[in-house]
Amino acid sequence: MAKHIVVFDSGIGGTSVLEHIQNKIPHAKLSYLMDNKYLPYGELSFEFLTQRITSLLRNFLTLIEPVDLLVIACNTASTQTLDILRQHFKFPIVGVVPAIKPAAEKTRSNKIGVLATPATVANEYTASLINNFAASCHVSLYGSSSLVKLAEQKFWTSNVDLKQLEEELNQLYIDKEIDQLVLGCTHFPIIAEEIKLLINSQTTLLDSGEAIAKRVESLLGGVENAKVDFDNKKQPVNYYATAALKQTKLSVRIIAS
Repeated sequence: MAKHIVVFDSGIGGTSVLEHIQNKIPHAKLSYLMDNKYLPYGELSFEFLTQRITSLLRNFLTLIEPVDLLVIACNTASTQTLDILRQHFKFPIVGVVPAIKPAAEKTRSNKIGVLATPATVANEYTASLINNFAASCHVSLYGSSSLVKLAEQKFWTSNVDLKQLEEELNQLYIDKEIDQLVLGCTHFPIIAEEIKLLINSQTTLLDSGEAIAKRVESLLGGVENAKVDFDNKKQPVNYYATAALKQTKLSVRIIAS
């Protein structure tokens, strides 16, 4: 029987992780929930986020159970609420972690950057990752909520306002000597190509999507045995949202929240 994996994010950014999971475990049953009612999460308080996410997921997961594994495909939610969520659910919960460790291992200039939401940039967990894995590096932190909105724009319309993106990146003053830039928000890989175009071409962009998919596969254990039944074809994803969307790209069910 196919395992049921739920992927959760504030918006459509978690699809960057979802894609890696689909490629790694194509036969899995997948549900995707976006809390677009409160997008972007990076501007919300810890107290509000904790209460909101816990309540939302408890109600939603009851609605679609049984669930085998939950992926919090949102850096802001992961760094602020992951430990609390694990107290409420018995199945495995995988969070996303900014790829600071691999960035520190790969840098040659000894200068790395973390591009994330303001909440993730300011979070103690992010600081602990830097202290534990990049203490010998010069780490620059850049917080932006505007990039989240631009990534949403690109996903739904297949276009992105390059002028607005360039203005936002210019305001962040990203150090040209950084050779590893961590995309610490799951929305940002959606506009990685455009970001790469507008910053130093020698800078490598890193995200944690592939690592998360490997972790999911590992936790599900014997899921490989189910591949024969589904002939390795990707299964359709059930999409859910907490607010109406003006789009025709996906079939999305709006849930009460």
